Amino acid sequence: MQTYYFTLSLKYDLCERLYLPGINTVIMTAENGKRIQLPVQNLRPHVRPNGIKGRFRLIIDENNKIKSFEIMT
Repeated sequence: MQTYYFTLSLKYDLCERLYLPGINTVIMTAENGKRIQLPVQNLRPHVRPNGIKGRFRLIIDENNKIKSFEIMT
């Protein structure tokens, strides 16, 4: 398994794009510099009235399948 960390700070108006038809993935840069493609469905639960803000942890298995994507506290 591999673990990646992301710090996100998106205003709500940018988060609205996560719900547009045809937008299925986003590409984010992890703290280690690696670019990761992530399905938008993993970000949607973290959208709040002020947008998305926080540090996130992504864990993927040896087949690059997402095991978890969660906000760190």
